Amino acid sequence: MAHVLVIGGGVGGLATALLAARHGHTAELFERDPRAPGTALDRDFFGWRRPAVPQASQPHVLLGAARTLLREELPDVHAEMLRLGARERHELDWFDVRPPALPGDEDLVMLQARRIVLESALATALRAEPGVVVRYGETVTALTTAPAPARGPEASSGIQVTGVTTGTGSYGADLVVDAGGRRGGLERRLAAAGCRPPVVERHRTGLAYFCRWYRLPEGMDEGPRRPWAVTGGSFAGCAVFPADNRLFAVTLFVHTADTTRSALRDPAVFERAARAFPPAAAWLALGAEPQSQVLATASLDNRWSALVDERGPVVSGLVPVGDSITHTNPTLGQGASLALWAARRVARTAHREPASPRFALDHHAWAVDTLKPWFDFQVVADAAIGERFATRAGRTGTAREVAALFDCALEDPEVMRARARVRHLVEPPGRAYADPRIRARVARWLAARPHYVPNAAGPGRAEWEELTAPTGARPAQPPSASLPPSPSPSAAVPEPASAGGPRTSARS
Repeated sequence: MAHVLVIGGGVGGLATALLAARHGHTAELFERDPRAPGTALDRDFFGWRRPAVPQASQPHVLLGAARTLLREELPDVHAEMLRLGARERHELDWFDVRPPALPGDEDLVMLQARRIVLESALATALRAEPGVVVRYGETVTALTTAPAPARGPEASSGIQVTGVTTGTGSYGADLVVDAGGRRGGLERRLAAAGCRPPVVERHRTGLAYFCRWYRLPEGMDEGPRRPWAVTGGSFAGCAVFPADNRLFAVTLFVHTADTTRSALRDPAVFERAARAFPPAAAWLALGAEPQSQVLATASLDNRWSALVDERGPVVSGLVPVGDSITHTNPTLGQGASLALWAARRVARTAHREPASPRFALDHHAWAVDTLKPWFDFQVVADAAIGERFATRAGRTGTAREVAALFDCALEDPEVMRARARVRHLVEPPGRAYADPRIRARVARWLAARPHYVPNAAGPGRAEWEELTAPTGARPAQPPSASLPPSPSPSAAVPEPASAGGPRTSARS
């Protein structure tokens, strides 16, 4: 078996180290933050400043793909998340009476929890896991390398990673896993080692996000089941994210060039604008108390980074997982699932000559086949949202038909099941939505509504500008002004905007 060094202690890194140990390997994890996730969830979530993980305080969703992996591979982590307050919701529970079950429906369950709940559960399991050493506060400063053995064209990089160097010494490994994310410094370390640069594909989204956390009143464990939690018009959208322990987040999103964008940082403006959308209005009407300031971020991108180019691997002995491979703007909530898939793949294969160029090529081929289609789906979805918000144009033609599929699903359980299978990364949209029965149901639904206008819920532009206009009478901060500041985050909005996308199933 292999000795695996993991750079980065986020979700991808924690899961890689834990899964590697569960598959018989030994692992060492290096995390530059000296603080470890604990079980004091609110303290860690609202009070822990994590500049290297700005998305930590934003809403997260664990799709069915992530939940299924946890239940199959890490059942103790799944159980610990539930013990800490995570809640499960089946997509078909949208209906008053759930339709008769079909094989695969068990995969359509979302785990609703803040990111810190998953991190805490993973860290708890790691602390009890033999064969794992976790080094908090120890920053990886460089990769240790050696000339790669000549094995034909696969060894074109000529460089093999043999371990890492930190401020306290050097550590050897059979395999190094980079789980440091897009801010982790991998490109710099590779350049310092004399490697060719990764092949990076980047797509800007043009979206800005504004989020605020609330807590339901004591004794109220559930929010409203309806309306649907996501609404998006021609220039702005709103999403509600139920989480753990009576917490939920409200997110507003607009185009980065929208003139009303800066006003949404004001908590009073934010809440007034949020209440103009049905999902937020329904949740905020329950007497929820704010728990945070308004958390803003913008200029996110979708980024695919490959350690293989036309000449072969740029390095051997090192593979990426999580955001180090694919950083996706979280409009579809895919990030945790894709990170867990990659962590599992490393754990299952680390015994196969992990330092060899062939291992690097195989890992890349797996990522292209399994992760890249969902990355491409994300790019298409975000491009559609960004263009709609930039032009403020209504959805017509094919875009109108795509929107109709999503709205039809709210009334038709069979269409909802197809939608959920895509949403939870069970089946690619190119297959799920191409089913003749689904297409016929959507066509009938649309034919019965000749005047259907997508995304009609929410304020019109004139009302929106009035809601977001600054006024001298408006207080700079509501009574919750004593709330602790939170780090600058990134955001998540979990609804797709296009039926185009992956070509293959994402099962590893």
